[in-house]
Amino acid sequence: MPFIKKPRTLKPLGAVSIGTGERAVKIGGGNTLPLYFFDAKLSNPPAVGVELTDTAWDAAELPLLAKAYEGAATLAERVACAANMKGVDFVCLRLEGADPGGDNLSVEECVKLAQEAAAACTKPLCIAGCRSEEKDVELFKALAAALQGQNVLFLSAKEEDYKTIGAATVLAYGHKVAGESSVDINLAKQLNVLMTQLGIPKESIVMNLGGAAVGYGFEYVSSTMDRVKAAALEQDDAMLQMPVITQVATETWAVKESMASQADMPEWGDLEQRGIQMETVTAAACLASGSDAVILRHPVAVDKIAALVAALI
Repeated sequence: MPFIKKPRTLKPLGAVSIGTGERAVKIGGGNTLPLYFFDAKLSNPPAVGVELTDTAWDAAELPLLAKAYEGAATLAERVACAANMKGVDFVCLRLEGADPGGDNLSVEECVKLAQEAAAACTKPLCIAGCRSEEKDVELFKALAAALQGQNVLFLSAKEEDYKTIGAATVLAYGHKVAGESSVDINLAKQLNVLMTQLGIPKESIVMNLGGAAVGYGFEYVSSTMDRVKAAALEQDDAMLQMPVITQVATETWAVKESMASQADMPEWGDLEQRGIQMETVTAAACLASGSDAVILRHPVAVDKIAALVAALI
């Protein structure tokens, strides 16, 4: 009789729930290696989020993306469109307008926008800041209070500000928070240790391990995710068993293949199609490496990745 190796039964990893009621989504909770859904019954499929900002996209450069939000004049209307896109599990609102080097919207203005967006959103909400550490701390403190009871995921807390952001978002108002590190397993674990020592439950922490577009040092991202998943599953490392979320959109739409105009690089083909391909390939690679949730921007990429997940499960 031939020897048949049975799949290993591993301890399920931590899961984090965002949103409320029937529209809540759980991220993580698997007990297999990435995409090894044939090894064990799937707890929660990888989640697909769509990112939009409080500023409108350039319709001239990205007509397909602009078409997805056609007729949506306000941020609340664009958020409603994003939530209704095919394949979307949650919506990520990036408050770019708060950037002190840009529009420099006040905290009060951003809170008003976020409240309007949350009221229009039919999916769980994730909020990212403007990449200004000082402004983001102010923003998250005010937003956590204004959105109390909506179980929002805030991206992200870093080693420099985890105390303030963690206390304001999770401990004070019961939201969830992502711990952001720079593509290093030791830094990721250290931040998780610090946040749990602060009193933040593991069930409220998601890991943002950092990212890169394929071809731009992605091998470091992939190897870090591989090591994190291996430690979490095979070594039962409790401080690395939180779900992993990856902000694919911010990386892939910032590289030259997604930005160089057709006038400058005609041999590269259509600008928007290049961006879609870069985003789709990077997201698929992230899921294969161990990400439990990916945040994308283009509706075509969202649809493709959601279809990939559905086909695998």
